[in-house]
Amino acid sequence: MKAPMNRRVFVLGYGAATPLGATFDLTFENAVAGKAGFRRITRCQVKTLSNVVGEIPDWDPVASGMFEKKEAHNWNAAFVLLTVAVCRQALAHAGLVMEPDIGRRTACLIGSALNGMDAFRIASEKYANAGPLRISPYLLPNLCGNMPASKAGIDLGFTGPLFSPQGACASGNHAIGMGARMIRDGDVDVVLAGGVDTPLVPEIIQGFANMGATIKVTPEDRAYDDPGQASRPFSCDRKGMVLSEGCGVLVLAAEEVVKAHGLKPRAEVAGVGWTSDAFHFTSPNVETIVRAMHQAIEDAQIAPQDIQYINAHGTSTFKGDLSEADCLRQVFGHHLGQIPVSSNKSQIGHTLGAAAAIEAALSIEAMQMGMVLPTINHCPTPDFDDLDVVPDTFRAHPHSFLLSNAYGFGGTNCCIVFKGV
Repeated sequence: MKAPMNRRVFVLGYGAATPLGATFDLTFENAVAGKAGFRRITRCQVKTLSNVVGEIPDWDPVASGMFEKKEAHNWNAAFVLLTVAVCRQALAHAGLVMEPDIGRRTACLIGSALNGMDAFRIASEKYANAGPLRISPYLLPNLCGNMPASKAGIDLGFTGPLFSPQGACASGNHAIGMGARMIRDGDVDVVLAGGVDTPLVPEIIQGFANMGATIKVTPEDRAYDDPGQASRPFSCDRKGMVLSEGCGVLVLAAEEVVKAHGLKPRAEVAGVGWTSDAFHFTSPNVETIVRAMHQAIEDAQIAPQDIQYINAHGTSTFKGDLSEADCLRQVFGHHLGQIPVSSNKSQIGHTLGAAAAIEAALSIEAMQMGMVLPTINHCPTPDFDDLDVVPDTFRAHPHSFLLSNAYGFGGTNCCIVFKGV
């Protein structure tokens, strides 16, 4: 194998569709304003108190003008066309035109946790009610995890490697990390890296509820009259995550591409750390998570005290938040209290495979503006007295190094250090 080229890797731009908005700009604007994107589910009926979710507002593939009605009908796994739209956003944000010479050296890595569940549900209903011949010939492509990246390549014109890193809720960070390595080693020059998940179907909502992962909103809960308060990481009354849909894509590029095309980088991918737990399919393992953070920091060739902001995984589950705080204490020690630690999931919920990519984009944009985004809905508890969770409102905070953490079912962990430019 050829020796690594050790090229520097930069973030040129990003796109997103989240419960805070169908574009990155809307998402960031509402995040800065301290809003949450939660409501009781509108697109289907569920028989559970875990009925507060994060739906992307105003997303319609046909109304967007990007897709014909027939195309939207055939590609009825929502994560496919949503990814194409967000990739378009990201390229426009980066100022990169997908010309043939660029397209040949462009890869696309879009991770997800659950693939095409909405398309499978439609097919199941047709099979039961109309018979086997009514199953769409597009069903199997709609269920392929790599299809969002593949459809983006067909529509946008790139022919480098494409695949779907299946890292559960760490998929977005895995995509960024793998993409950065591919650029560093000279395999490609540009990577569209991110994640997508559209899990809001009754069976998935009920499954998360039955395993106790999502908040059950009872009449006594403060989110009953205000669903926006349902996700509250690191708070005294956290009761579970809010299940959400979303997509986030970052455009990564080699330093030579940035210079040759006169583009403006927004951050550098400075370090990547990844481990697995060998412990439990849902419960975290502190030792291996700590190792992933240390790996990312060491890969960036800095010390823990150089990190100036931490974007926490912060799911708002009782045990998860406790475990993550314990990990942070082991990595940063007495210095932890000087580092702002916030969770975007307080505003967008848990978008599963999309979460890490969305959160990376939000954190990078905030870093460029000299601020950090908040953890909203915060209710203090002695369990986290030593954490500065940036409660409720954004904060001016110039910084140059941020750590973005992501962990997933199956015990998969991926942490990334971004450096300001």
